[in-house]
Amino acid sequence: MKKTLGNILETKKDLAEKKRREEVRERIVYATTSESSEVLHKLGTSIDGLSEDQADYFRDRFGGNQVTHGKKDSLPTRLAKAFINPFTLILFVLALISVFTDIVWASAGEADPIAVIIIMTMVLVSGVLRFVQETKSGHAAENLLKMIKTTTNVRRKETGDQEIPLDEVVVGDIVQLAAGDMIPADMRIISAKDLFISQSALTGESEAVEKSSQSLQGKIDALTELSNIAFMGSNVISGTAMGVVVATGADTIFGEMAKGVTTEPVMTSFEKGINSVSWVLIRFMLWMVPIVLFINGFTKGNWVEASLFALSVAVGLTPEMLPMIVTTCLAKGAVAMSREKTIIKNLNSIQNLGSINILCTDKTGTLTQDKVILQYHLNIHGQEDLRVLRHAFLNSHYQTGLKNLMDKAIINRTMEEQVGAEELRGIEDKFIKVDEIPFDFERRRMSVVVSNGKTQMITKGAVEEMLSVCTYAEFQGEVQHLTDDIRAYILQKVDDLNDDGMRVIAVAQKTNPSPVGAFSVADESDMVLMGYLAFLDPPKESTADAIKALREHGVRVKILTGDNDKVTRCVCRQVNLPVDQILLGSDLDSMSDEVLGRVAEEVSVFAKLSPQQKARVITVLRNNGNSVGYMGDGINDAAAMKASDVGISVDTAVDISKESASVILLEKDLMVLEKGLIEGRKTYANMIKYIKMTASSNFGNMFSVLVASAFLPFIPMLPLQIIMLNLIYDLSCTAIPWDNVDREFLDVPRKWDASSIGKFMLWIGPTSSVFDITTYLLMYFFICPQFVSDGLLFTQIQQGDIVQSGMFAGMNMKVAYIALFQAGWFVESMWTQTLVIHMIRTPKIPFIQSRASATLTLLTFAGIGLLTYIPFTSLGTKLGLAPLPSSYFPWLFLTVFLYMVLVTVFKKLFVRLYGELL
Repeated sequence: MKKTLGNILETKKDLAEKKRREEVRERIVYATTSESSEVLHKLGTSIDGLSEDQADYFRDRFGGNQVTHGKKDSLPTRLAKAFINPFTLILFVLALISVFTDIVWASAGEADPIAVIIIMTMVLVSGVLRFVQETKSGHAAENLLKMIKTTTNVRRKETGDQEIPLDEVVVGDIVQLAAGDMIPADMRIISAKDLFISQSALTGESEAVEKSSQSLQGKIDALTELSNIAFMGSNVISGTAMGVVVATGADTIFGEMAKGVTTEPVMTSFEKGINSVSWVLIRFMLWMVPIVLFINGFTKGNWVEASLFALSVAVGLTPEMLPMIVTTCLAKGAVAMSREKTIIKNLNSIQNLGSINILCTDKTGTLTQDKVILQYHLNIHGQEDLRVLRHAFLNSHYQTGLKNLMDKAIINRTMEEQVGAEELRGIEDKFIKVDEIPFDFERRRMSVVVSNGKTQMITKGAVEEMLSVCTYAEFQGEVQHLTDDIRAYILQKVDDLNDDGMRVIAVAQKTNPSPVGAFSVADESDMVLMGYLAFLDPPKESTADAIKALREHGVRVKILTGDNDKVTRCVCRQVNLPVDQILLGSDLDSMSDEVLGRVAEEVSVFAKLSPQQKARVITVLRNNGNSVGYMGDGINDAAAMKASDVGISVDTAVDISKESASVILLEKDLMVLEKGLIEGRKTYANMIKYIKMTASSNFGNMFSVLVASAFLPFIPMLPLQIIMLNLIYDLSCTAIPWDNVDREFLDVPRKWDASSIGKFMLWIGPTSSVFDITTYLLMYFFICPQFVSDGLLFTQIQQGDIVQSGMFAGMNMKVAYIALFQAGWFVESMWTQTLVIHMIRTPKIPFIQSRASATLTLLTFAGIGLLTYIPFTSLGTKLGLAPLPSSYFPWLFLTVFLYMVLVTVFKKLFVRLYGELL
């Protein structure tokens, strides 16, 4: 068999790809089995990092650090998806039939391409509209994601250690890692201290694995099990490390996995609900079309005409614009929220954000200013002591992990004190760092070991945890055993500071703890407590107003913090958050989930919680039927975010926190979140409007078509008329994403409920059928006989009868009768179908108590005006419509008025029965 040029090129591409993968694997295997110095030499880099020129060269040689998540649809594919759907396929079939009936099989000189032109114009308009809107929505989502910057600490020769965006990392870069960091690429660990990494994104294993710098020997089975390689997509749980990048972007294990993933992401309950509505309507259509076909075929005798009518009914009942309008609503909402400093990572999270009725949040930086100030550095007796500050500075300065706000406050205060304190001057140059034991959330402390002639371990951390590792205390000018009395004295001093809203940590030291290079958590024992550091993090001025605004919008705020209860109570009091009871982490451990679920509903403040306890509180609240959001920015918040319905982080958060969140705030402020939440509810409101309008309108049309098919002696509306009506109505609906939303709707959390759509469809849908039937009766028994057949009904007209006088003089009487009838229903259908948009968008009285946006009002009334005018034009004649007499319009206005009254009555009954309209 001959190979085509395409086959040959594809084969060469596959071979090149295979060769590249083998080279990357060899590079990783060499890195893991060789000493770190050999790896650096092999890669052409050094411990000082790359120069900018080298970085550019390595980027060209090994590629950038971008990961392709599955295959992105090409332009032709996106165009095809916009045009290939049930709606356009039916139109193509109708166009094809029209080509034969109106052109190919037409008599000489009677070929008329107008039907084909109209149908293909509709295909073009609907396809282009969908393509443009979905492209704009996709670009909006991509641009929003670009606003979220994740960086990593890279060493470059010209600038030293610096933060650069993840996608600028290249092979050979020296990267510094600390707790909370995302691993930017596949890296060989050069040095590490108590480094634990979560590889759950790669392996699915929830347990963190320890990594070290030791080279490995022997057979390599699975790359993810290599203990000296940190892989892209994983994150640092605790510890610190330095590594050299050996693979980037698509060459990484994560990149290889992501590239192979072409399946769609797991659908949310909202997406499933949208699809279920679409399929309910499509299933109705699939049942209706054969019924309509057979009824019209048997009663009218013309099976070709019956088939065309049945296909046109299928067009009218297909919710073809539903995906486009939902996508537009989401994209428009996301862009509006970005203006309010709220970035949506996943468009479907908008609905979840609007449904929140409980917001759980950390205290620091959310209620408070996130500007921690070291207020006091005290000895055990509560007196200012520079020795305490000096030791705290050495701990904060020399630790290489994640420097938090307290570390920065300690360093800043020391720099200020150096001016007048000789013993602090140049302190950073007087000591040599020997080792460190990084912070973790179980120990809640961290240690560094320094030397300036003598070796000293300095530890700082939460007071209770520090007391657990101290055997001695500097009490009354000397080192004494830490007795129960001294312990009680210390705790009382700390409580006094906590009552003033101070966050307190303790500082301890230990001289000559153990041999160099062998320091571990076990060495944090028999320490000497020196004193305390008291920090002030004042509440934000906007917090009290934000909590009040959230409460007014149906959102209860709960504080989940690792801080102690006294500081938390003081801050809550300052921001007017009621604190009748505080639940501590220690209390949670003794409670079953059932008991905790009941207690968590009543308690607003939880203190001294571990990350797992935060996640547990959120889980039990969700199990109670609440929609729970969690807002945080630390590594200890990642688990809580994943457990919540909506994880909310800030742009300045640690990497893993931003990765876990679905909503990113560009400003850490509850007021910003409140604005974003309202935008989320507006977006949901406009989506649910269209969904319910489409469902009820289509359901009502089914009844109308069945009645017309069963009782009328002719087709009630021609295929082209139905298609034209459907297109202009759908164009009117494209303004719904920009509609106004009633303030009352925004005051309550809104949860997706697919069952309410079914109820709405059954209640509101048939109301339009009532007035479709009255229009049939009016046109058939009064208007048409009066203006066409001199009082005769259609069945009484002879086949060749001609209209003798009036506006239809000279026309075949049956043709004129049908054209006038169809024009009457054509216009009435547009009026009722379009005005129902204004009726359903609000439970209030439309135009009086609640007005639609100017865009929606203009577009809907322009649609009504255009459709009403068409029967009087040459286009109307081509469509088979006749001009309507002036006496028709008072009946039309009466019909529309009574229809609006009936819908209003049914709306009120629906709200009374089910609590809400939308």
